Amino acid sequence: MVCLGNICRSPLAEGILQSKLDPEKYTVASCGTSNYHIGGKPDRRSIEVAKKFGIDITQQRAAQFTTKDFDNYDFIYTMDSSNYQNVIKLSRNPKDTNKVSLIMDELYPNNSIDVPDPYYGGDQGFEDVFQMLNQASEKIAAKLEKLS
Repeated sequence: MVCLGNICRSPLAEGILQSKLDPEKYTVASCGTSNYHIGGKPDRRSIEVAKKFGIDITQQRAAQFTTKDFDNYDFIYTMDSSNYQNVIKLSRNPKDTNKVSLIMDELYPNNSIDVPDPYYGGDQGFEDVFQMLNQASEKIAAKLEKLS
């Protein structure tokens, strides 16, 4: 799960998808394309909205996306087209590129729908992002279960 700073959207996406998958079978992680918040906790509003829905993301720490992530993960979901382009620029080959997609493409294929960055908005923005990511994560979890 990849966003810009790894404190709002991608930590929520990580926590939501983890809550839907067997941790013995799947590893879910998140990171940002920037180095703004490396080592920091998720935004308090992300923590609060996750907690509201029974998900604890307080142990997560921000990290930056690197080319090693292409080796470590089978699927790389980006939160918006800017994150997508930044990750694609780091891809080394078509195999890397094929792992990357916009998370909302799981619900709306080929529509290039971005998950809005709620950082500068109010609490409702975090709630809206949670709902978007929850729907996409349901689809991803079902897809992964079919593959296993």
